[in-house]
Amino acid sequence: MTRNFKPVIRVENVVANARLAKKLDLDEIELKVSGTEYNRKKFPGLIYRLAKPKMVFLIFGSGRIVCTGAKSAEEVHTGVERLIKYLNSSGIETEGDPGIVIQNIVATSSLESNVIDLNAVALSTGLENVEYEPEMFPGLVYRMEDPHVVILIFGSGKIVITGGKTKAECARAAEKLAEKMSNAGLT
Repeated sequence: MTRNFKPVIRVENVVANARLAKKLDLDEIELKVSGTEYNRKKFPGLIYRLAKPKMVFLIFGSGRIVCTGAKSAEEVHTGVERLIKYLNSSGIETEGDPGIVIQNIVATSSLESNVIDLNAVALSTGLENVEYEPEMFPGLVYRMEDPHVVILIFGSGKIVITGGKTKAECARAAEKLAEKMSNAGLT
């Protein structure tokens, strides 16, 4: 593996939260906004699916929302803006800046090697940060401290990075992992 390895990061999902108001009447939203799902016996929030960008919103009576399914922070902002416009045009009042916060990015990438000895990786990365039980799960779980992410490493060389707040942070984690594995002679 070369020292200048730059992994290609593909963002699969961005999870964010925001606040639309101090309080929302979910029964009123269910009545006024088409395409919503609300069953308070099963889940305390109302579900709304947006087609473009393709996202799902969980809307709570506290005025808070959680959105998932976006492929970038820009899509999150676009989706929240569309949700607010749709709610307002349906007679549901929202308040000011929603204060969007990215909570988690799930990204995928590949290491330069397409065959990884996960037993060797488990031993070289420090067992306190690693979980590897191949009988239970085919990947190795590596908890990186800086950046603070979790990386799933598969024998195929594919990796899944979770917990990042930006795409750049996910890329830095992949680069750091690749360098660590190269220095240990594992790739």
